[in-house]
Amino acid sequence: MVRRLFSVVVFCAATAVSAQLATSDGTGVTVRALDKLTGQVSDLEIANNRSASVGRITIAVSECRYPEGNAAGEAYAELTVTEVGVEGPVFQGWMIASSPALNPMDHPRYDVWVLRCTTS
Repeated sequence: MVRRLFSVVVFCAATAVSAQLATSDGTGVTVRALDKLTGQVSDLEIANNRSASVGRITIAVSECRYPEGNAAGEAYAELTVTEVGVEGPVFQGWMIASSPALNPMDHPRYDVWVLRCTTS
């Protein structure tokens, strides 16, 4: 319940930002995944409406948006993260590149955060 409420607040904040600034749609997103058990860091480029796997998780991207001319700094993406053997998503919502702690994925083994939108 708290996680869903927090996602709504983040979405509203992202919507408020987009209402104030002209935004562009990215073609996908670059995310960084950290396996806290092995220390392995992976940067993944994932196109919109596609997914990629690292370890036991799969990261699906719905969309990525950014203020015109700043695909890295203020990018925000809608992600769904699932884990093998776990029913339902372990994360679903918006992540903001400049504030990864605002809506973090709370997982004992993996951290995932948005780096930037892809534009080509």
